[in-house]
Amino acid sequence: MESHQLKPIYEAIGQGDMRRGQTECDKLLRKHSTHQGALALKAYVLAKLGNAEEATTLGQQVLHTPGALKSSHVLQGLWLTFRVLHLPELEIAVYNTALVHTPNSEQLYCKIFMAAARSKLYKDQHAAAVALNKLFKQDKYLWWVVTSLLMQAKSAQDSSVRQLQLTLAERMAEKALSEGRLTNTEELRIYLEVLELQDNHAAMIAALSTSGPLAEKIANDPDLITQWIGLLIKTGDCKQACTVAVAALEARDNWADYKLYVEATVAQASEGEGPVKAACANFDKWAAQRGRERGAKLAGVELTIRLHEAGHAKPADEGADAVGERIWSYVDQFMTKAICYSDVMQHFVTHVKSATASGQTSGAIDFHAKQLEQRLHNARAAATATKCSEDAAQSWVSLERIRYLIQALADDVDPQRWVADIGAMLSFGLDSDEAEQKLAACSDMTLIACQRLILAAFLAYPEPEQRGLLFASLFKVVCVLEAGIKMNDDQFLLKLYAIRLYLYLSCYDRARALYDTLNIKNIQFDTLGYLINGHGMSLGCFSTDLELCYDGVSFYDRSDARIPQELESAYGNGTYSNITDFTTFRDNLTHSVQRECTHRCALRGEAFDHGTSKDILEQWKEADAVSIEHTDETIAALHDNRDIGVMGLQTPVDMAKWNLEIMTRQIPLPGSAWIKIFSMVPQIMHYIVCSEIELLEAKIGDFLVVIEEAGQSVSSHDLLLARGVHQVATLYLRAQSGDEGFDGELSVLTEVIIGALPPDMSASNSLDLCDVALSTIRTASVATELFTLALSVKHALSAQRSPSANAVTLGLSQIRKTALKLVGGLRTWTEKPARESIDALWMNAEDPLLASATTFLLSRRKSAVTLATKGCVGSWLKSVNNMAAHWKKCT
Repeated sequence: MESHQLKPIYEAIGQGDMRRGQTECDKLLRKHSTHQGALALKAYVLAKLGNAEEATTLGQQVLHTPGALKSSHVLQGLWLTFRVLHLPELEIAVYNTALVHTPNSEQLYCKIFMAAARSKLYKDQHAAAVALNKLFKQDKYLWWVVTSLLMQAKSAQDSSVRQLQLTLAERMAEKALSEGRLTNTEELRIYLEVLELQDNHAAMIAALSTSGPLAEKIANDPDLITQWIGLLIKTGDCKQACTVAVAALEARDNWADYKLYVEATVAQASEGEGPVKAACANFDKWAAQRGRERGAKLAGVELTIRLHEAGHAKPADEGADAVGERIWSYVDQFMTKAICYSDVMQHFVTHVKSATASGQTSGAIDFHAKQLEQRLHNARAAATATKCSEDAAQSWVSLERIRYLIQALADDVDPQRWVADIGAMLSFGLDSDEAEQKLAACSDMTLIACQRLILAAFLAYPEPEQRGLLFASLFKVVCVLEAGIKMNDDQFLLKLYAIRLYLYLSCYDRARALYDTLNIKNIQFDTLGYLINGHGMSLGCFSTDLELCYDGVSFYDRSDARIPQELESAYGNGTYSNITDFTTFRDNLTHSVQRECTHRCALRGEAFDHGTSKDILEQWKEADAVSIEHTDETIAALHDNRDIGVMGLQTPVDMAKWNLEIMTRQIPLPGSAWIKIFSMVPQIMHYIVCSEIELLEAKIGDFLVVIEEAGQSVSSHDLLLARGVHQVATLYLRAQSGDEGFDGELSVLTEVIIGALPPDMSASNSLDLCDVALSTIRTASVATELFTLALSVKHALSAQRSPSANAVTLGLSQIRKTALKLVGGLRTWTEKPARESIDALWMNAEDPLLASATTFLLSRRKSAVTLATKGCVGSWLKSVNNMAAHWKKCT
C-alpha cells in the first residue's frame, strides 16, 4: 500500500524532476497529512532544490517521530536528505534510530561506518566497526577496527590518546598476523603504518620477514621490498639490506632499490672493499642482461658519486677523475635516449657541488666542458648531415642540454655565450627535413634555443632603461615559439613557454587560447592552473577569467564529492592503502593554495558579472565574511602544489636563479600576503553593503597593516588595487556618517582611478610600446575594478538612504565620463598604430644579441612574426574592448 502511494514521487525523483516530486509529495500529504514516507521524501526533494533550512527542519521532525523509521521508505528518504545536506551526524542518527527497530542489522552498522568514515567522525566509525566485528566476526571487520583506530590516532591532538589508539591497533594487527588473519599486502600496509607512527622499526622488519603465503606476496610487491630495505638501513643492518636488495634486483629493475643498495654499500665501505667490489660486480652482471643496461649503469654512476662524497677510496680500476668519467661513460652509452639527460642531470650537479665544497669548482667545470666539446661537435655534425637519424638528432639534443647545465653551474652571465650557435639550433629545429617530419628532437632543440634566448635577454638587459630591448628580445622569442608550435602543434612545452611570455607582454587572449589547447586534465589544475589563473583579472578580461575560475571551482567541488565515494570503495574492497592516499589528497585539496587563489579571483570577477544595483548588493551581502577569514595558522596550513619547475627543465628546480618560470613573471606567485589581502576585500564590501560600521572600521585597520607588510611579495598593481579598496572603504565611512570631509576622500579616489587610466591620446598620438606591455593595460584594469567597487558603495549609500549618495553618484559619473574618453583613446591606438609600433620598435630594434634569430625569422619565418604580432595586438585590443564595454555598462 505504502509503495503504491509513493510511486509517483519516486518516478518524479527518478527522472530528476524535483519540482514535480514536491508537487506529488504535497498531493499525497493533502490526503494523508502525517504520511511519514511522503514527509521524508519531501525533505529529500527540498534538499535537492536547495531549500536547506526547510529540508533540515522537516527531516528532523520525521526523525523524532516515534516508529517512523520502521518504514524502509522513511529510512531511505531521511539518510538521502541528510547526506545531500552534508549533515553526517544526523545521517548517523537516522541509522542509530533504525537500529532500535532492526537490532543487529549488518547493513545499518555498515552504513554508520561509511557515513562516519566519509566525514572524519572516527569515534562513530570505530564504534560501528567494533560492533560489526563482534557480531559478525569477519576478517574484513577486524581490519575496519584497526583502520579506524589508526585514523583516530592520526587525527588526535592529545599525544596520550594518540598513543593509546596506536597501541590498541598494533595489538589487534599483531594478533591477526599470528593467527593467520593478516592475509594480504593491503592489511600488512595498515599494520606497517601503525608501527611506523610509533617508530617501531624492528617490528616492521619482523612483519616484512614473515614466512608462509604472505611472504610470497611481499616478494612480489616492489614497494614493500623497497620499504624493507630502507628499514634495514635505518636500523643499521646494512649487510642484510644489501642481501635483500640484491635478491630484489635479481628479480626486477627498480631504481628505488638500486639507490638503497648503493646507500647500504657506501655505509659499509669503511669496513673494507668487499661490499663495493660486490656491488660493482652485480652492476656489471645486470648491465649485461638484455633490457637492464640503463638502470645498472646508472647505479654504477650513483655508487661512484656517493663514494666520492663520503671520502672513500674509489674502486681499484678507476683513476682520479672517476666520478666525471663514470658520468660521461653513461652519457656516451645512452645519449641517444630522450631520458639520458634526466638520468644524469643531478649527477652533474652533485659532482660540481662536491668539487665546490673542496674548493675545486673550476676544475670540475673545466673537466666537463672539455669532455663535452668534441662530443658536441661530432653530434652536431652528424645531426646536420643529410638524412639525419633519430639517434643522431637525440644525441645532439642530449648534449645541448648538458651544455646548458654546465654553463648554469659555471654561473655564466655572458649573454653572448648563451646565444652561441643559436642559428644552427633554429635551422635544425624549424627549417630541416626532420622538422618537417615532426621529429621530437627538433621540437626539443627549438625549446632549448628559446630557453637560451630568454635567459640571454634577461642577462643582457637587466636595467629599467633597457626594457625596450628586453621586450623586443622576448617578442622575438615568442615568434620562434609560434613557429615551433606551427611545426609541431603537439609540443606541450613550447606552448607553456609561449603562455608565460605572452602574459609577460600583457597578452592574455593569445595566452588563454594556447592554454585551452593544452587539454589540461582536471587533476592537473591544482599544479598547472597558476600558469593562467587570475591573469585575466589583471588584464581587463574579467568575464573570461571568471569562466576559468569557475572551471577551477567546479574541479574542487567534483573532487570533494568524489573522494567520499572513493573512500567507501576502498573500505569495501579492502584496499586500505588507498584510504590514507585519498584522505591526504582531500586534505591537500582543502588546504590548496590554488583553491584559495581561484576562489579569491572568482569573488573579484563576480563583481563584473552583474548588471543591476540589486544584483551587486545581493552579491556582497551573500559573501560569507566569516568563512574566508584567515589567520596566520590557516595560512600556514595551506598546501602549495604549484609546479614552478615546468619551465626549468634544463636545470634542477632548486637552482632558482635559472628557473625561467620565476624569471618570466611580471607579478609574484600569490602567497600569504596576497591571500590575506584578497580575502579581506569581499569582507570589506560585505560590511559596506550591510552597513556594519564598527566591523568595517576594524577590518580596514587590519587591511592597511597587511598592505604595509606585503612589501615586494605582492605586485605593484595588486598593491595599487588594495590601496584603492582602502580608499573606497574610507570614502564610504565618511559619506555614510555625513562627514562633510567626504568630498576630499572622493577627490583622492578620483585621482587614484583617473591616474591609473591611460594618458589622453588626443594630446599625443603615440604610446610607449613597452609601457603598454608592462603597465598601461594592467593599471587601466585596476582602475576599472576600483570603479566597480566604488559603484557598489554608491548603490549601498542609495539603498541606505544616505544624503551623501547623490554627491558620490555625481563624482563617479565624472570619473566614468573621463574614463570612457581615455579608454577609447587607448582602443584607437591599439586598433591602428600598435602593429606598426611592434614592427618598428621590436622587430627592427638594434639588438646584436638576437641578430641571428631576427635574420632567421624575417627571412624564413615571417608568418610566425605575423602570428605573434596579431597575438599581441589582438590580446591588447580584447583587454581594452572588455574594459570599454564595462565602463559603458557601469551607470
